[in-house]
Amino acid sequence: MQRNLFYIVFLTIFLTLGNAKTYSQERPKQTKSFPPKNQETKSETSSEPTLEVTEIKVPDSLKKKPLLESKIKRKAVDFEKFDQKKKLITLYNKAEVYYQDIELKSGIIVIDYQKSEIYAGRIKDSTGAYTQRPVFKQGTNIVEPDSIRFNFKTKKALVWNSRTDQGEFKVKAEITKKENDSVYFMKGARFTTAKDIDDPEYYFQTNKVKLVPGKKVVVGFTNMVIADVPTPLALPFAFFPMTEKSRSGLIVPSYNDSNTRGFSLQNGGYYFALSDNYDLAVLGDYFTNGSYAMRFESSYAKMYKFHGNITIRIENQITSERGYPDYAKSNNYNIQWSHFKDAKSNPNSRFTASVNLGTSKFFRQSINQVNVGSNLNNQLSSSISYSKTFNSIPQVNLTLAASHSQNTNTEQISMTLPTMTLSVDRMYPFVSKDGVKKGFFKNINLQYNLRGENRIQTNDSLFFKPQMFKDAKIGFQHSIPLSTNFKVFKYFSATTSLNYNEVWYLKTIKRQFDATQNKVVDNVIQGFDAFRTYNFSFGLGTTVYGTFNFGEDKKIKSLRHVMRPNVSYSYTPSFSKYYDTYDSDGSGTMIKEYTRFDGGIFGAPGKAMSNNLSFNLSNTFEAKVTDKDSTKTELKKIMLLNNLNFSTSYDITADSLKWSPMRVSGGTQFFKQKMNLNFGATLDPYAINNAGKRINTWNIDNGGSLFRMTSANMTVNYAFSSKDIGGEEKKNTQGTRNGGREDDLFGTNTDLGDRRQSQFKEDDKEPDKPTEFFKYELPWDMTLAYSLTYSNTNREKRISGNSLMVSVNTDLTPKWKIGVSTGYDFVQEGVTFTQFRFERDLLSWRMDFNWVPFGDNPYWGFFIGIKAGVLSDIKWDKRNQADRTLR
Repeated sequence: MQRNLFYIVFLTIFLTLGNAKTYSQERPKQTKSFPPKNQETKSETSSEPTLEVTEIKVPDSLKKKPLLESKIKRKAVDFEKFDQKKKLITLYNKAEVYYQDIELKSGIIVIDYQKSEIYAGRIKDSTGAYTQRPVFKQGTNIVEPDSIRFNFKTKKALVWNSRTDQGEFKVKAEITKKENDSVYFMKGARFTTAKDIDDPEYYFQTNKVKLVPGKKVVVGFTNMVIADVPTPLALPFAFFPMTEKSRSGLIVPSYNDSNTRGFSLQNGGYYFALSDNYDLAVLGDYFTNGSYAMRFESSYAKMYKFHGNITIRIENQITSERGYPDYAKSNNYNIQWSHFKDAKSNPNSRFTASVNLGTSKFFRQSINQVNVGSNLNNQLSSSISYSKTFNSIPQVNLTLAASHSQNTNTEQISMTLPTMTLSVDRMYPFVSKDGVKKGFFKNINLQYNLRGENRIQTNDSLFFKPQMFKDAKIGFQHSIPLSTNFKVFKYFSATTSLNYNEVWYLKTIKRQFDATQNKVVDNVIQGFDAFRTYNFSFGLGTTVYGTFNFGEDKKIKSLRHVMRPNVSYSYTPSFSKYYDTYDSDGSGTMIKEYTRFDGGIFGAPGKAMSNNLSFNLSNTFEAKVTDKDSTKTELKKIMLLNNLNFSTSYDITADSLKWSPMRVSGGTQFFKQKMNLNFGATLDPYAINNAGKRINTWNIDNGGSLFRMTSANMTVNYAFSSKDIGGEEKKNTQGTRNGGREDDLFGTNTDLGDRRQSQFKEDDKEPDKPTEFFKYELPWDMTLAYSLTYSNTNREKRISGNSLMVSVNTDLTPKWKIGVSTGYDFVQEGVTFTQFRFERDLLSWRMDFNWVPFGDNPYWGFFIGIKAGVLSDIKWDKRNQADRTLR
C-alpha cells in the first residue's frame, strides 16, 4: 500500500508538470514527442511563429487540484528552452505568454513551474541597447516596466520601473508590488498628465502610493516638480479618484478681486454624477459687496436616441455700496438648451430644441462671461420643434413648435407659444392610373394647410408675468392652394394658381371715439370671428442661353450668359364687406373706415383691389478658359457672376406712381470661392419734390437721369489661410450658442468658468516632430469683412456706413500663437472693437493672455494651468475686467 501510494504521488507530479497525456486504456498515436532534457527547440522561421499550447490534465482516477487553473499559451521568435530538472521554460525574443485574463509580452520570459512564477525582462540588441520592454496586461490594466516577476498562483507581482496609465494620469514607479488583482503599492513614484512619462515637463513626486486601478490613488507626502526642479508646492497626503465613470465631487473656486464689487470666489460648487446618462454641475460666485451668481449645467445623452445640454445662469449684481451715488442693483438670467434627436431612432418623428433666452442685458453685464460676439449682437432667438409624419395616402405632416425672438437693444420680445402646423401632401385628382402628369388638367393639384398660433408681444419687464399671457393673440389660418403648370409654345413654362384662405380669430376689435379720454380707442371683443379671401396668379417664364466664342487660339475660349426672365400677374379683389366706419373726432363729421380684424396675427382682409404685374430677370455669367494643367483635355469653367437680378412691378389699378422702384442685386465669388462679394441698389424712376416725397413725374423729365438711385450697399467677406488660401473657418461653438458669430471677427468667447480650452483653432492632425529650425512659412489665417452703404432717399447723397473688420491668427513658433481682431469705421472715424490674443502651448499646460485695450468693456486676463480635467484646479487665473455698468 505504501509503495502504491508512492507511485500515485510520483505519477501525479509527473502528469501535472510534464507535457504528456495518460489514458486508462489503449494509448493513442503520439502526435508530438516531449523534447529531451535541456534541449532547445527552435521555432519555425516563418514571420508568424506558431502558437504552442501546454495542456495540463489530470486523469479521472486522480481527482486532485492542478497547479494551474487553465491553459498557458506561449510563443517566441528565436527559441523555447525546456529545463525539466529546474522546471523552467525560457522564451527568447518577442516572447508572449497568455494565461486566463493575463497577457505578457517581453524580450525574454522565464516560466518556473515549480514556484508558479513568471519572470520577464528586456534583451540587448546588436548595439548593446536594451529593447523589448515587458508589457503586462490584466483586464483593462496595462503596465510597462523594465522587468517583472509574477506568481500566477497567488497573483502577486514585483515590478521594476513600471509605467502605467490610470485615467488621465501616467504613473511611473521604481518598485511596484502587486498585492492582488485590485491593489498595488508603489515606492519612488511620479505621476503626471504629460505625454512623455520618462521626461515630463512636470510631475508629482512621492515615495508612498496605494493604487486601486480604475478606482483611486492614495499618496503620502507629495511634492510638485517642474522641469526636474522641486517646487515649494507640496501636500502631506492626497487622494485622486480614478474611474472611467463620472463621480461626484467638489469644484474648487478661484479667487479674484473687482474694483467696485470687492473680493470674490468664483466658479466653485459641486458636481453630481447622477447616472451614466445625465449629470449636473452647480456652480456659484460670491462677492464681498453682496453680489452673487449661480449656474446650473447639465448634459444628457442616450445612445442612438438623443443628446443635449442645458445651462441656467442667474446673477444678482450690485455695484458700489449702498448710499453712494454710483450704487446700482440688477438681476439677470440666461437659459440655454440644446437637444438633438437621432433620426435613426424614429424616422417619422423628430424633436429639436435650441433655446437662448434671458434678460437683454445679461451678456453686457455678466460677471462671469466675456462674450464679445454676444455683446455686439442685439438679437437672441430660440426654437423648439416636434414633428410627426403620418404615412397615409396622402401623407400628413404635423408640427408643434415654439419660438422666441428678443431684441436686446429695445428689450422687445416676440414669442409663439405654441405654433401648430398641419399639412396634407399634394394631391392630383385628374392623374390617370399610369401616373403620368402631363398637360394642363393632369397637373392640377391641391393641398391643405392649417396653421395655428398663440402669439405674444411683450418686453423684459413683463416676461412670463400674467400680463404677458393676457395680451396674447390667437389665430388659425386655413389655406387651400390649387395650381397647375404646363408648357406654352414649347419653350415657355406657365404656372397658374388659385388660393383660398380662411382665418379664424378669437379676439376682434371695435373702434370708436371715447369722449372721456378724448381719443379713439379699440375695445377688445372676445369671441369667435372669421374672414375669407382668395386670389389668383399666373406666371410665365423661360430660360435663354447665349454663348459668345472668342476663338480656339484664345485663352478665353467662350463666354456663356444664362437669362431667366419671368413675368407674373396677380389679382386680389376688394373685401370691403369686412369694413365698418367710426367717428374719429366725436363730431360725426370725420367718418373713417376700419376692419374689426386689424392687428390680427394673420393680417386683415384688404379693402383695395390689387392688380399687379411683376417682372424679374436673373442672369449668370461664366467663362470657359484653357486649364493651366496641359494634361487636361476639358476646358475649365470660371464663374464670373453667380447672380445678377433685376425686379420691379406695375400696379394696373393705381391712379399714380404705378411703377415700383427697381431692385438690382448680385453676387460673385473669387479665389476658389473664399471671397464673397455681394452688392445691391434701389433705382426709382420717379422724381421727388422739395419735401422729399415721390411725385408722379419721371425723374428724367425732372432734369435727372433715367433712374434715381435711392440706396446701395456692398459687402465683401474673405476668409483664407496660409495652407490653401482659405482653410476651413473656425467655429466658435459656445459663442454661437450665446448669439454671437461662428468666426472670431468680433473676438473669441471667453468662459471664465473653464479656461483650459484653446482660443485658437486646433488642427486635428498630430503635431509635427520638433526640428532644429522652425518653418520659414508661418502658419496663419485671416478673416476680412468690408461693408459700404450709400443713402440718397432725399438727395442727401451720403455714405451712411463704411467699415472694415479683420481678424488674424498666426503661429510665431510651433508653441506660440497670437491673434488680433480689430476694425475701423470710416464714417465715425474710429477704431472698432479690438482684441489681442496670446497663447503658449506648454504641452500638458496652457498659458494665454487676452487683452481688450479700449472700448466700453476694456479687459485683460492671464491664465496658466494644466489642461487635464483631473487637475484643472492647479492653475493661476488673474484678470482685470472693468465692472459692467448696470442700467
